[in-house]
Amino acid sequence: AEVFPGSSVPNAMVQLSPVTQFRSVAGYQYEDTVIYGFSHTNKGHWNLLHLPILPVTGNVSSDDYASKYSHTNESAHPGYYQVFLERYGVNAELTSTLRCAYHKYTFRPDDDKKVLVDITRTNNGVRDWSIQKVDDHTFSGNQDAEGNIRFYAVSNYKIQDIKQVKDGEHEVSVVGFADSKGSEPLELKIGFSFVSIDNAKMNLEQEMKEKSFAQVRKEADNTWENLLSKIEVTGGTEREKGIFYSCLYRSFLWPVLRSDVNGEYTDAKGNVVNNGFRYYTDPSFWDDYRNKLILLGMISPDVATDVIKSITDRGKIGGFMPTFFHGDHASTFVTGSYLRGIRDFDVQAAYELLLNNAFVEGSGKGPMGGRRFIKEYMEQGWISEDDITNPKLETVAKAAVTKTQEYAYDDYATALLAKELGDSENYEKLMKRTDSYKHLFDPSTQFMRGRLKDGTWITPFDPKRPFYEYMYREANGWQSTFFAPHDSEGFIALYPSKKAFENKLDSLFMIPWDG
Repeated sequence: AEVFPGSSVPNAMVQLSPVTQFRSVAGYQYEDTVIYGFSHTNKGHWNLLHLPILPVTGNVSSDDYASKYSHTNESAHPGYYQVFLERYGVNAELTSTLRCAYHKYTFRPDDDKKVLVDITRTNNGVRDWSIQKVDDHTFSGNQDAEGNIRFYAVSNYKIQDIKQVKDGEHEVSVVGFADSKGSEPLELKIGFSFVSIDNAKMNLEQEMKEKSFAQVRKEADNTWENLLSKIEVTGGTEREKGIFYSCLYRSFLWPVLRSDVNGEYTDAKGNVVNNGFRYYTDPSFWDDYRNKLILLGMISPDVATDVIKSITDRGKIGGFMPTFFHGDHASTFVTGSYLRGIRDFDVQAAYELLLNNAFVEGSGKGPMGGRRFIKEYMEQGWISEDDITNPKLETVAKAAVTKTQEYAYDDYATALLAKELGDSENYEKLMKRTDSYKHLFDPSTQFMRGRLKDGTWITPFDPKRPFYEYMYREANGWQSTFFAPHDSEGFIALYPSKKAFENKLDSLFMIPWDG
């Protein structure tokens, strides 16, 4: 994933950021030369970018409206972003709260002010949309694309009209303002909700309605200062400190909020519910379980608690605790958080879902799909790989080695929770499974290696060769072999001696990469 330079507060619903290219991970590529608009949701991962808005002047074409910009007139801070749009002579400034965006556009005094809303476009397909004038200073609507976002926008200038413009395939909405010449900047305050326009209005009224741009920016600054100052570093260069705090800041951009100020959210069934906690998106478990989610629990335990409540809520609907991409690492997040003292959640409900993941065959499809191949894993103690002739880098198969290793670790995590909750029967069952990874250790090569259904080792075998999903997930034999974090002594004992293990581990870092 890549990064976006726009405004956000920690784990917020709104990330207000420039789009230089759609379908370009975070929507912003530093090398790009034009801006298409400022969108309101961002994950830094190919999706979202709800409701891109761009200040414009004159007659615009729906196929040609992006503006050139230069990094020499652009500045970015955690809760503030500024850029000069050369095509329209507009200085754009952006700031935000948890659920609202604040746009401040300084036009040339002689220009009529307009904003273009790219209502039909996000990084995902837009299924449905609407935009309408509410009164002289307000417009509202929705955009349904990986979440149906509703918006309620209040302007300091009177709205003249909202026109649909369609020159080719692409359709945009242009909001025109009456008597809009002059040096007074155009200010748009926009509330958002994934529940309703009424809730978007309510979010706006509670978070931003009466505040000035400077006030909102200052509050965003203070919020980040409070969070980032929870860790103080000493020593190092200014650049190293900058890298440290930049990374710390980025660790708190995701997961993000999906509930409103009154607690309402749209659940996984599509129902509007209110369960008295803040509802968050799923973390990227496969990437985050061993690093960022632990940090979240240390720095923002209240957010970590509500994330666990959120994944449990989704799990009750789907039958399985959510997974992400690979493995079953909500188990390590829930158990680790609980053992580290984060306990203000229904641990029994979360545990029962983790047991479903551990014992019930899942489809593996999407976050609610459970673990794939769990039946095979339980019956033979490991997962076999498909018999594939001439596998390619991008081969899609079972990633059987990685799954077996990760399931063994997830079993260990779930076992620790079983022990903590006094469920000795499941503790024993799961602990027996925690050495499943050993079945895929090949003593002749001293690597973790794929096996076919009949138990034979996969040949030919080149531990340097990486695969997308054949034997290993996005890795090769060298990178994958050393994963048994729950059982380092048992893993080392697979080698002829401790010295042999040490040599193997050293080799991982010393053998030259040959392409």
